[in-house]
Amino acid sequence: MPKPSAKSWPNGPPEPTSKPFYPLTILPLLMIFVFSLGGSVVAGRDAESLKQYAAALKDLAASHQIFVVVGGGKIAREYIEKARALGASEMFCDLIGIGATKLNSALLVAALGDAAPQEIPEGYAAAARLAQPGRIVVMGGVAPGQTTDAVAALLAEYVRADRLIIPTSVDGVYTTDPEKDPAAKKISRMTAQELARLAAATEMKAGSRSPVDPLAAKIIERSSIPTAIVLGSRIENLKKGALGGHTGTEISSE
Repeated sequence: MPKPSAKSWPNGPPEPTSKPFYPLTILPLLMIFVFSLGGSVVAGRDAESLKQYAAALKDLAASHQIFVVVGGGKIAREYIEKARALGASEMFCDLIGIGATKLNSALLVAALGDAAPQEIPEGYAAAARLAQPGRIVVMGGVAPGQTTDAVAALLAEYVRADRLIIPTSVDGVYTTDPEKDPAAKKISRMTAQELARLAAATEMKAGSRSPVDPLAAKIIERSSIPTAIVLGSRIENLKKGALGGHTGTEISSE
């Protein structure tokens, strides 16, 4: 890979906000963002909408390093329900879900075109190696027993990301499930410790629809990763979740 020249920055390269494990000569960017993009956000869109999501990610990638972990969404839940009805184990259902995340990841890669490597990495080190200025690394699930939110949190920890953004089917963290309880209230700000306590009540099964699962919440807590949970159906929330101004839930270390 060619080393960026000094002409790229007349006033010198920007100061990073964290210390990535890879050389700054390779990634001379302002910030590192990891997105955990719900599968329903990707697979539930037509081609034109996907192009708009891709354009929003490309816009951010012009100045920042972007990683995207894509969930399984509706297709994963449908296949998992059928597999359970056929007597499949939870482990096997997890593998089905991982397969669905890779399908959705491939769809997003197609929408991103030349802005994304055609390779969908199988792990965190592979994802980090694919990172280049202006390139958006897209991956799916990695291991059984982990939701894609947990994968995204681990990836954010691995690459020492500045922020983790979780665009999902709900517009933040609620006191109870808003789809089942009309009295549920959205929490606009909370600490990572509060998130971990709330997520601890989540049932861990393949295809879970909780905004943040217990494992992801604990990783966010231990790494003090600033996190935003936003409504993924609004494309502008990709940028607002990363740079500020969203109306979802902001997770901080304190």
